[in-house]
Amino acid sequence: MTISLSESAAERVRSRLASRGHGLGLRVGVKPSGCSGYSYVVDYADEARADDRIFESRGVKLFVDGASLAAIEGTHIDFVRQGINESFRFNNPNVRAECGCGESFTV
Repeated sequence: MTISLSESAAERVRSRLASRGHGLGLRVGVKPSGCSGYSYVVDYADEARADDRIFESRGVKLFVDGASLAAIEGTHIDFVRQGINESFRFNNPNVRAECGCGESFTV
């Protein structure tokens, strides 16, 4: 399995890395949170960590820590703009339930 990006998400990451002037790629993971169990954590990766699994999608490296991998393996990440709002959206095949507000999920 793998983690993948849409072209829109890949372009967003490339653009942000270029404006930052440094970084290796996108760090994606989960943390315990909310009423359903987990929420996504997204940041820019400036270094590879010992427990990282590294994927590449559309020319962008994705860094996932070993503890998060089981919860997000197979996820496709998109970047969407709706009016003035913009965000990464996760199509995660492991999600079994989401909370009512959409901030957390259960696998």
